[in-house]
Amino acid sequence: MSYKDVYSSWKSDPEAFWMEAAQAIDWDEAPKQALFDKGNGLYEWFADAKVNTCWNAVDRHVEAGRGEQTAIIYDSPITHTKREISYVELRNRVANLAGALRAKGIEKGDRVIIYMPMIPEALEAMLACARLGAVHSVVFGGFAANELAVRIDDAKPKAIIAASCGLEPNRVVHYKPLLDGAIDLAKHKPDFTVVFQREQEVAKLIEGRDYNWHGFQYGVEPAECVPVEGNHPAYILYTSGTTGAPKGVVRHTGGHLVALNWTMKNIYNVDPGDVFWAASDVGWVVGHSYICYAPLINGNTTIVFEGKPVGTPDAGTFWRVIQEHKVKSFFTAPTAFRAVKREDPKGEFVKKYDLSGLKAVYLAGERADPDTIVWAQDQLKVPVIDHWWQTETGWGIAANPLGIEELPVKIGSPSVPMPGYDVQILDDAGHPVPAGTLGAIAIKLPLPPGTLPTLWNAEDRFRKSYLNTFPGYYETGDAGMMDEDGYLYIMARTDDVINVAGHRLSTGGMEEVLASHPDVAECAVIGVTDQLKGQLPVGFLCLNAGTNREHAEIVKEVVKLVRDKIGPVAAFKLAVVVDRLPKTRSGKILRATMVKIADNEEFKMPATIDDPAILDEIREALQTIGYATA
Repeated sequence: MSYKDVYSSWKSDPEAFWMEAAQAIDWDEAPKQALFDKGNGLYEWFADAKVNTCWNAVDRHVEAGRGEQTAIIYDSPITHTKREISYVELRNRVANLAGALRAKGIEKGDRVIIYMPMIPEALEAMLACARLGAVHSVVFGGFAANELAVRIDDAKPKAIIAASCGLEPNRVVHYKPLLDGAIDLAKHKPDFTVVFQREQEVAKLIEGRDYNWHGFQYGVEPAECVPVEGNHPAYILYTSGTTGAPKGVVRHTGGHLVALNWTMKNIYNVDPGDVFWAASDVGWVVGHSYICYAPLINGNTTIVFEGKPVGTPDAGTFWRVIQEHKVKSFFTAPTAFRAVKREDPKGEFVKKYDLSGLKAVYLAGERADPDTIVWAQDQLKVPVIDHWWQTETGWGIAANPLGIEELPVKIGSPSVPMPGYDVQILDDAGHPVPAGTLGAIAIKLPLPPGTLPTLWNAEDRFRKSYLNTFPGYYETGDAGMMDEDGYLYIMARTDDVINVAGHRLSTGGMEEVLASHPDVAECAVIGVTDQLKGQLPVGFLCLNAGTNREHAEIVKEVVKLVRDKIGPVAAFKLAVVVDRLPKTRSGKILRATMVKIADNEEFKMPATIDDPAILDEIREALQTIGYATA
């Protein structure tokens, strides 16, 4: 079947489509119905079924005789450690940990916060919660104490599972003091914490509250899998909210299993036994969906990588991992490739490795600028697939479904909507706009299985954030357009569409032009307030390693490029060279914070910022062109 056949089969009978996809899951009680309409824009999937996620991700592969297959490869260039965990070993480890948690009172429905780095034990903790029907909430390891405290008060966990530390290329991140500080700050107190002691730092445990990971599991009965309802929450994952209070995205168990399992073959084109690598972190949605759950549900080997794209030890680390572990499908963020490209623009490191087993690369997490895609295609000689989704959706809204049909790549587009997603481009009044017109990207309700049914204890906020702007639709918060062939183009967050003298312009479109300059490794464009035109674009340029030309010359050239490609209407005259851009730890550029600095507005330090010192550098750069002067 072609993509068009598959998409239209979903559209003509969504119920039959998802009931058929559900047959790939091991149910304790099979669903009799796929969709349940709860009214007022709320929907649930497979709510009448009973199932266990851990059984589907681990035990069933052992029962099917594949227990000796490697489930997890741990590769840490920071600690120079590599190890493999088979499915049977993973089952035993997870059952033991779940048994120890159960012995301390953790039951179905209890919340457990997980605060760990990129080590296999983080996945084991997630799976142990799933085994018991406990609801996990993974918080990115090293998150500030006050941010962790906010999440403790919202999720009210009975337990917290943490590691003693995390590791950056040149420093140890002390988790335990952050954890202790968060528990002190939080109104809600967990009953107990479990700490995995790493050899790089042994943390001091508090008598009666803290337990050592290994000692805690000694002599316990392993736990069996507890069946839960299809609409039982699998996890809560906090995503930053515009108000500063994080939003707890909820994921229901049944739909999560069905959707993620469907994606592994249809989108990523991997079969059971293939090695799949998502170079992300368990603290983010990509880590939940594509490091922990989807690859294991599908019977793949997943890689837990503790390192960076550059500096651990060099810009060849991705290619080493792909060669060594025979990775078939690789998923990363465009920002990681830009970092590699900046260090190794000519791809000298790529040539050192045998990448013949690699069949495709997937990019997501932010807009993939055409320049980065072309560089990756030239270097890797495989399809480089930009696809688009969100923490809220949990899996791809738009993609090039290589397992169904390899569609022509249109650079700058994450291709076409996946089954389950009826994507529409709307004007401010909620009316569909013609092909090629910029508008708000919305998805007609209901959303497919595996997406968020609501926010944790915040149904009103869920409606306000996603459902109220366009009744009958989920508002993505992204702006873009669709071409005549049904290909989607994500141009910017809706708040990154700037209004220059009445013209709505996408900052993403300008960034695309800047990135095409041969000296520019990475860039960002923001809209700053202007008395005359309402807003004016300002560009920030990071240059390729080894560029020694006058900055003023490069700025002049990029200004001319934007004028030539987009036209004088963009009023693009201001650009400044900086060493680095402020980003979240997952690689998203903090454009909204940069705008506030430029406009001298108060702002809350983003919880997810990688390095707060960068904001001072941005302020100084803006001052050189007459902004951020107060």
